[in-house]
Amino acid sequence: MTLSRWAFIMVLLNIVGVGLLMMAQQSEGAVMATTNVQPEDLLTQPVGANWTSYNGDYTGRRYSSLREINTGNVAQLRAAWVFHPGNSQNLEVTPLVIRGVMFITSANNVFALDARTGRTVWHYERPVSSGLVDDAAAHKSRGVAVWHNSVYAETDDAHLLCLDARSGGLRWDVEYADKRKQYGATSAPLVVKDSIIVGTSGGDSGVRGFVAAYDAVTGKLKWRFWTIPGPGEFGSSSWPGDSYLHGGGTTWLPGTYDPVLNTLYWTTSNAAPDFVGDTRPGDDLYTACMLALNPDTGKLKWYFQFTPHDLYDYDATETPVLVDAEENGAMRHLLVQADRNGFFYVLDRTDGKFLRATPFVAKLNWAKGVDASGRPILTDRIPAAKGTYICPGITGATNWFSPSYNPDTKLFYVMALESCDEYFAIPRQFTHGETFYNTGTKTPPNEHWQKILLALSVADGKPVWRYPQVGRGNSWGGTLTTAGGLVFFGDDAESFEAVDAATGRPLWHFNTGQKFVASPMSYAVDGVQYVAIAAQSDIFSFTLPH
Repeated sequence: MTLSRWAFIMVLLNIVGVGLLMMAQQSEGAVMATTNVQPEDLLTQPVGANWTSYNGDYTGRRYSSLREINTGNVAQLRAAWVFHPGNSQNLEVTPLVIRGVMFITSANNVFALDARTGRTVWHYERPVSSGLVDDAAAHKSRGVAVWHNSVYAETDDAHLLCLDARSGGLRWDVEYADKRKQYGATSAPLVVKDSIIVGTSGGDSGVRGFVAAYDAVTGKLKWRFWTIPGPGEFGSSSWPGDSYLHGGGTTWLPGTYDPVLNTLYWTTSNAAPDFVGDTRPGDDLYTACMLALNPDTGKLKWYFQFTPHDLYDYDATETPVLVDAEENGAMRHLLVQADRNGFFYVLDRTDGKFLRATPFVAKLNWAKGVDASGRPILTDRIPAAKGTYICPGITGATNWFSPSYNPDTKLFYVMALESCDEYFAIPRQFTHGETFYNTGTKTPPNEHWQKILLALSVADGKPVWRYPQVGRGNSWGGTLTTAGGLVFFGDDAESFEAVDAATGRPLWHFNTGQKFVASPMSYAVDGVQYVAIAAQSDIFSFTLPH
């Protein structure tokens, strides 16, 4: 072969290679160029092809309008891909998907993936932080928020990051709480209009909780609402001296939002110190509360406290779900929550009026019921030095794993836990660098924990069906419900399951061999529906054979 001919072939191959590379870049670029999240994307209810925020849409229902996967064909569901991000052995993230691009977190790392294949598009990497306490020290992360061409994430040391959604490049980094004061962050942010709403972890670490809003473009603080009143403020009588600085009430799970009422609903954690209330007399506002805030100013519209003067670590951080339902012949804007204290609450979300509360677990002895004003009717079960047998136990009757609500069945789905613990209370002073427990709990050797998937009627709070789990009550998997008539959830035996949303009849399962510490979601790309969930250290995505 002559040199000139060889040179011609090499040029031709180079042209072909460049052309193929350009085609690949254009194909991938076409996916990335359309990730621009508009206000109408965030306001879409219910979600369909896109899953635009932690709970799907602003209502917190985790209900998908997709129906390609349904009761008739879910038995054919197969794993489409598995992605292992590293950096975490217990992923708590709910993925977001915007026009074919999936965004996930693992510790302080953020990934953009091709949602069809699980292939990495970009990866933002940040080392985990040292000197953290409690949950933040485990570097937990529940996901991101997306607005226009920006991705927002909270780091373990309570920084808010803004990344370019197309490249993963860092745009800005704002410290919104000081880790030296034992703050951390484990949540996903929430976008409301042009604000990024964040909260902190550390309810058991002796911090003062707050909710804050930052400008989505500049990262500048817009407002901050302190959940523990300072001296002279309403509710401060519970916090003598400087105890308000360590009162807890953290805000470590995303809230929900009603754009019609322009109201942000955010929940708060337990009071600190745990188990001993002598240093914090009264109701301990605003711990274990539902807060209704003006998202433009951070001003409090109303509050409702589920567990006044909490001695049991009954955070109220379970998702506030927005439901419109008929009450006494008229449609009413409701807020419902299955609280950790064992009661299922229904409030009017326009003004916070208490409507009713019903127990959803059998093991419940800290209260006899809830009175007409919404306050618990207490028993004599309080933590003591010698130990007190209290139900629900320290994990609660449920926890942060997500519930869901299906407007077709009008049922609320929650993973409940039947459990009791011995609670021990020994007063001690706040010590920097340590958690603020006084002192702890242990499970009696003969105690059997039981996880049960419940379908509750919003109308009366009663179970319509129950699906008991096989296992020891150690799973933390939440739920998803769909227009295909299904409820998906991570069960207590390391399987991802689907049941009939109307009856609870099991229809499909896939054994991941990994514990669930996250909640599922659904999305579609090119008309194909997928269902995804994090299982311990991996992201699994499932679809039907095509």
